[in-house]
Amino acid sequence: MPRKSIHPRNVLCPIEGCNRLFINQQGITTHIRNEHGRLKRSGPPGNRDQPSGSRSNYLLHHNNSEWSTAPDSPHANDSFCSSSPVNSPPTRTPEPEPELEPEPEGLYTEEIHPFLNGRPCDAEGNYLVSGAPPPPFDPPSDDYYPYEKRTSFELADLLYRREQMSGGNINELLRIWAADSDRDPPFANKADMLETIDATIVGDIPWQCFTLSYDGPLPDKPEPWMKKKFEVYYRDPRLLLQQQLSSRDFVGEIDYAPKKVFDQNGRVFENFMEGRWIWQQADKLAQDPNMHGCTLVPTICGSDKTTVSVATGQNEYYPFYLSQGNIHNNVRRAHRDGISLCAFLAIPKTDREHEDSALFRRFRRHLFHTSLREILKPLLPGMTTPEVVRFGDGHYRRVVYCLGPYIADYPEQVMLACIVQNWCSRCTAHRTDLDGEGGRRSHVLTEALMNTMSARTLWDDYGIVDGIMPFTHYFPHTDIHELIAPDLLHQIIKGTFKDHLVTWMEEYLDLTYSKAEAKKIKAEIDRRIAAVPPFPGLRRFPEGRGYKQWTGDDSKALMKVILPAISGLVPPQMVRTFSAFLEFCYLVRRNTINQETLVAIDAAVARFHHERDIFREVGVRDEDTTLGFSIPRQHALSHYRYLIEEFGAPNGLCSSITESKHIKAVKEPWRRSRRFEALGQMLVINSRMDKLAASRVDFKSRGMLDGPLSEKLELLMGEIPEDADDDDGGDVDGDRIDGEVKLARCPIRSLPKTLDALANHIRVPELPFLINRFLYYHDNPDFDRDAPIPPHLLPTYSQKVEVYPSAVATFYAPSDKSGIGGMYRERIRSTASWQGGPPRRDCVFVVADPDMEGFRGLLVARVLLFFSIKRRKDTTRFPCALVTWFSTLGNEPCPETGMWRVTPDTNSNGHRKMDVIHLDSVLRGAHLIGIAGEDHLPRGFKFTDSLDAFKAFYVNKYADHHAHEIAF
Repeated sequence: MPRKSIHPRNVLCPIEGCNRLFINQQGITTHIRNEHGRLKRSGPPGNRDQPSGSRSNYLLHHNNSEWSTAPDSPHANDSFCSSSPVNSPPTRTPEPEPELEPEPEGLYTEEIHPFLNGRPCDAEGNYLVSGAPPPPFDPPSDDYYPYEKRTSFELADLLYRREQMSGGNINELLRIWAADSDRDPPFANKADMLETIDATIVGDIPWQCFTLSYDGPLPDKPEPWMKKKFEVYYRDPRLLLQQQLSSRDFVGEIDYAPKKVFDQNGRVFENFMEGRWIWQQADKLAQDPNMHGCTLVPTICGSDKTTVSVATGQNEYYPFYLSQGNIHNNVRRAHRDGISLCAFLAIPKTDREHEDSALFRRFRRHLFHTSLREILKPLLPGMTTPEVVRFGDGHYRRVVYCLGPYIADYPEQVMLACIVQNWCSRCTAHRTDLDGEGGRRSHVLTEALMNTMSARTLWDDYGIVDGIMPFTHYFPHTDIHELIAPDLLHQIIKGTFKDHLVTWMEEYLDLTYSKAEAKKIKAEIDRRIAAVPPFPGLRRFPEGRGYKQWTGDDSKALMKVILPAISGLVPPQMVRTFSAFLEFCYLVRRNTINQETLVAIDAAVARFHHERDIFREVGVRDEDTTLGFSIPRQHALSHYRYLIEEFGAPNGLCSSITESKHIKAVKEPWRRSRRFEALGQMLVINSRMDKLAASRVDFKSRGMLDGPLSEKLELLMGEIPEDADDDDGGDVDGDRIDGEVKLARCPIRSLPKTLDALANHIRVPELPFLINRFLYYHDNPDFDRDAPIPPHLLPTYSQKVEVYPSAVATFYAPSDKSGIGGMYRERIRSTASWQGGPPRRDCVFVVADPDMEGFRGLLVARVLLFFSIKRRKDTTRFPCALVTWFSTLGNEPCPETGMWRVTPDTNSNGHRKMDVIHLDSVLRGAHLIGIAGEDHLPRGFKFTDSLDAFKAFYVNKYADHHAHEIAF
């Protein structure tokens, strides 16, 4: 089959000072749009010749030879309860666009709100002239107060915050230090260290407490909860927001004004300040001329109960978190102190006999809303009267607050919206037909209905709980029904996918087949899941999916591999249902969502609603009524487009953010406590952790953490060694680049260095010819690769060959869990033994045609060897890979799974075709999953055999979100 040429990167970027190399002019254009201007990023392109292939029998016998070439998350009753400026950072200013060939279709334009535009002012609130510099911060100094010197701070930070060492071990370490050193240790003992941390001023926001209690009429035999006082511990939300705004760590990652971002097709949505809701709030405030020039600071709140232990006693806590909407989504997702623990809410309890009583449920709702109202009350003055705050960029600005989105799972949404279970918190669609007609809920509508309807009518016909208004009713321009954030983790991943679709599929098998046959098919699905080849960041299921307790991460991992596992074993329409749902999940999780993506989201929802009828047809769901699919979590899908347009990309408001925060704010402090009356200890631990984190930002911003000690500490404490066997990569900080692939740091020293000896060792006798041909193509890039090379023109390589166990791809993947700049690192392996077991030869995407979009411009190859060669006339080594190729099956993705299919390229002898390519042509790793069709895998089938044992494979675009964006 004629194959498209693979070109090395040898075209230099024309922008002065940039030394990046590219394959062709198209690559330069994409790079310039990304790096040298505020321009749209286009994904790696793609098309190629596509051979036909048979699907009749995909599974082959495995050949054990390592180098075998055989196919390889108005009526509020108050009787139920009794009861200054800082700093922040700068806006992104677009760099001037380079004067190259303009591509208007890729251009982003921004429109800043004309009135609430975040104008800098002085400390008295007087606006500065445009372009005026900020007043200088305090001059840098070497004062590490309250620490004696830098090493004292680094030691306290290491022992208390990073390693969380026990007090006994800290004392022992300091005793050893004192006994074996001429100098006294930085601290006398653990108590001395803790006193020093407690003396820290930056990040010091004290905990406060108020109590609430039942104040209604008491029955003859009152329940214990009616006499109990419930304590709520909290920190001043105004001070927390000011601390976040003043952080010099967020400079360049914060917006000071609402804005609209456009590309050539219309509005683009990414960060919260780019949504419609915040612009509308600014319009309302702009009616008051005193607000003009202010910075609008919206809160982003979240709460969720979490369990710290399954032991008896108090094992539940109810944290309440607070962030501000000005910081970018990537900062909030990275937990770089962009979201703060604000409070611990009270959890009222009673015995089982009374836990479902109307009176107790009513009190629980009042307790929740009254608590939130009291916690957020310090923000109320700043919602109508601006205050001056210093931001991290050094400028003062006049700030006005407002309540923004609330991150919550569905049970929490029911509590927040004061609605009845199984109703929607956002619209009035009836619970029996949630996807039917319905208007928007609002405080105004609720009040009007409460004034005219009975409690029973409110409950039955509108899903409204009578006698209580949400806490947002008492704050200006705030309505909780507008502020419920989209919940990807609990609504979509753990709810619709795991609790609904996977469960329904199993129910279908139980209804359709005998008990024994259903078990057999479920076992086959488990074997296929267990047989999935390894891939960086992919959680494996060695025993299939038979977990007793599922976490959100388990559900996310299963989503990545479910389609190939069920294809051929369940009806095609059921596979298409899963496919449409996964497409929706990956689209809404994107970091930037444009109009094209919004249309695709609508199409995916419509397709999902159509295809899911299969569960009605097979008897799993109710066939005669709308109740079969009238489920709040599934109904939420229909609101996502609206919510994206209101609040920006949902990945900045997902409950996975608060779920992750539970670990640092609740679970780890609880484990460090004495477990008895632990809450007080947890508050102190959180305060100390915040002070250490704030001190690090403060010292770093003043240049006090630079120098030789930083390099030593990085070696001792920081980075995983680049060649670590268990390091698959992960998020990385650093400047944004389109992508690069580098060989591992250290070569394999035990392999032969000469070409002929290496070829014999790895049993690939054609390796010398392949390298010589690669060198000829490199020297003659215009040579027709389908034509034979005259033997006398073929160069002969005789220098040393260095072999490496892996390569590291670093690329821009902001939709995944990446660094602050959106960068992600992934290790690609090709080694004779991985983790002491069989060989591991990973697959990669190779750029074939940069002018084509998606997978059509990519090739898939399997890496048999990473190596480098050096020619006499060159001063640098060529990083290369020995690969085998795959070709596509068909001209379109699979109509059931939506994934492309590939088959190994073989020659007339049935052996796989090999080639040597430059590592610069590799984009990143690719994940292939074997196509089993209706065949069953043999018992004991090993995942390490998968890439050798199938005739055809799915190209898994669901391996991660970046793969979904490039392999469509």
